Amino acid sequence: MMYSEKTLSLALAISAAFWGLYWFPLRTIEATGMSGSWSVVFFNACPLIVLCPILVVQLKKLNTVFWPTVLASTMIGLAFSLYATGLVETTIVRATLLYYLTPVWSTILGVVWLSERLTRARIVAIVIAFIGMYLLLADTESNAQAINIGDISAFLSGIFWAIGIAALNRWSNIPILPLAAFIFISTTLISAMFAWFFHHDPLPEVLHLKASLGTAVFWSICVMLPCFCIIFRVSQRLFPGRVGLLTMSEVVVAILSASILVPEESLMLIQWVGAAAIIMAGLIEVMFGYSKTP
Repeated sequence: MMYSEKTLSLALAISAAFWGLYWFPLRTIEATGMSGSWSVVFFNACPLIVLCPILVVQLKKLNTVFWPTVLASTMIGLAFSLYATGLVETTIVRATLLYYLTPVWSTILGVVWLSERLTRARIVAIVIAFIGMYLLLADTESNAQAINIGDISAFLSGIFWAIGIAALNRWSNIPILPLAAFIFISTTLISAMFAWFFHHDPLPEVLHLKASLGTAVFWSICVMLPCFCIIFRVSQRLFPGRVGLLTMSEVVVAILSASILVPEESLMLIQWVGAAAIIMAGLIEVMFGYSKTP
């Protein structure tokens, strides 16, 4: 079935907006008593209930793109794990915006790996993005410890996401559902290693798993998984600049929802200026930076 560009754009914007609420189920699961690191593991393991049977049936579709699928899923799995860690270890706004430095890394990878042009707009976007990051992480009297593990995780997540997306652009024939299965397997394993080896958090108790099961299943399988598949399927069909612009709905929803539901995570004025600079850099990149000419 063929869909119009307007329909695909609307589906992409709505799906990305739901990903702006990714922090909510993670924080809800953590509130049941499970550690933040294991809440990430549990949340990302739930979609495998649906995806593993699909992977078994469709595994043959990966015959010609198996290793590119492994590469892309590992990079995106690292990105998901680090981003989720950022959401539970630092403020939601900071984690989201540091992740959305992705256009900078996408630009660099596009120039180096995909032979895209380094335009003036892209140079301006990179400069503005780094200025925004500096202001966002500004040390203030009320924020003595400006940079923490959550900030670093969110920052690195954008880099790995850009590598994963570049791999998908290079091998655009990777089927979506098997890819999704590999990504959630990768995310579950990587976040489990983070929880065990880096955070040294004990395994969650059965009581905590039972208390958070409904939240994890509903949000991961019924909400986030369909949105995830739509984002990647539509990204294979639409112009990259439009995709980048429409997925900025995630930033808007994340900032608004966090401001309303978690008011204690407010930023200082100079940090809001930095946030605006990062968003502006992303808009400059997706609206003016892309060039098809190698």
